[in-house]
Amino acid sequence: MFGIMNIIMSFLGVVIGIVFGALPGMTATMAIAVFLPLTYSLDLGQALCLLLGLYVGGISGGLVPAILINIPGTPSSITTGFDGHPMAARGEGERALKIGITVSLIGGLISLLALFFFTPPLAKLAIKFSAVEKFLIIVFAMTVIAALSKGSMTKGVFAGFLGVLVTLIGRFFDNQQLRMVPSFLTVELGSGFQLLPVLIGLFALSQILLEAETGMKRNPKMEGGIKGGGKGFSFSDLKGQGINTIRSSAIGTFMGILPGVGGSAASLLSYSQAKNFSKHPDEFGKGCVDGLVASEAANNALTGGALIPLLSLGIPGDSTTAVLVGAFLLQGIQVGPLFITQNPDLWRDILLGLVVCNIIMFVVMFYPIKYIAKIINIPKNRLYPVVILMCVVGSYAIRNGNMFDVWTLLIFGIVGFVFSKTGIPSAPFLIGFILGDDFEKYFIDVLKSSEGSFAAFFNRPIGNVIWVLILISLAYAYFDNKRSKKLEAQKIELQNKA
Repeated sequence: MFGIMNIIMSFLGVVIGIVFGALPGMTATMAIAVFLPLTYSLDLGQALCLLLGLYVGGISGGLVPAILINIPGTPSSITTGFDGHPMAARGEGERALKIGITVSLIGGLISLLALFFFTPPLAKLAIKFSAVEKFLIIVFAMTVIAALSKGSMTKGVFAGFLGVLVTLIGRFFDNQQLRMVPSFLTVELGSGFQLLPVLIGLFALSQILLEAETGMKRNPKMEGGIKGGGKGFSFSDLKGQGINTIRSSAIGTFMGILPGVGGSAASLLSYSQAKNFSKHPDEFGKGCVDGLVASEAANNALTGGALIPLLSLGIPGDSTTAVLVGAFLLQGIQVGPLFITQNPDLWRDILLGLVVCNIIMFVVMFYPIKYIAKIINIPKNRLYPVVILMCVVGSYAIRNGNMFDVWTLLIFGIVGFVFSKTGIPSAPFLIGFILGDDFEKYFIDVLKSSEGSFAAFFNRPIGNVIWVLILISLAYAYFDNKRSKKLEAQKIELQNKA
């Protein structure tokens, strides 16, 4: 039952998420990864409220540095600074922040309606899936890896299948035979690498290692605050923004549903559409309210949209929802077609939790925004040691005090660091790691039921539809990757000429 503890967990999650979102380099994904171990002592509903609060707060907090110092706190806040920072430069920082916070609430609630209406019918359709369709859905989810690897598809596919390979280390599910395990690690790796330390290492420890490489001294560019002297906020600032808000929220929700697209693409698309439909497109980039509204409505609408494929099909669309899959798995809950029918109370808690988190986000950020803005001045050399301590304690406690899990944290922290230095994306690795077991299981189930015939993968109508989706996804990823490389080459050419 959704009670006072759920509300408290939502509040804590939102507040902590805002801090992580407002500090460049500390994303919503990192926040969820760091605080995931704390959910073991909580009821599952309360744990999800905490994690959803971190998700909503982390996405929303990114607007603070984007507007005040023109440094996006999260990738989804890239376009927020286009018009938010010029407003802050002319003394309208508080006005810009409050406009962004207000439309963030609206975008979050609109995406929640989409989650409520679209997830159950999609899940009902997926219930009819046999092992063939389940396998193909996982293959489709694996094609997300290509979409997540813009400009470096080869590296992304490599990371994804490396994740599958790593998750197969341990006992073969069919006969419990050990495989790919050194003789001196048969006890520690008997059940493979644990998800939690792998996840925290990839998305938290690796980021701290990257920050440590560049140094954590106070950067003058990070000093910021709200300057007075400009026009103050009034709800009349949103007059005439109804269509823009709804359109941008719809774009954000739709982009969230599409696996692998991400918040930055959602905000960029909604920003460009707002500019295309605007009667004064020349004002964009100079402190135009329309651009700020488009960006913030879209990136917060992403939250509900991204949960639709996650809860109905078990497909994580980006690194943050991949971490949320880990949260469910660690609690013994399987997301996918049967999730809603088997966990109706949990489904209700998720919906209520998202409503509460969005309202708390608005209240916490809107009224004390002058104080919230000072978050960007927190020195990282004081914050990160606390984060490292939480990562180590969480990894150590996952199996009631197993030191090997701490070593796993360090190993995959270094792996994530190496990935960052070599341009290999971490999200595909995590998606491959999470889906690898089911990928193998359903593949073997299909071959057993068809007596080894591969024709079974192609003789079911729903399966053939999924094959078409897989081909479309791969084609889109290929051409998008090609376009990204072309744009990057043009950018380098312009920089060389300059």
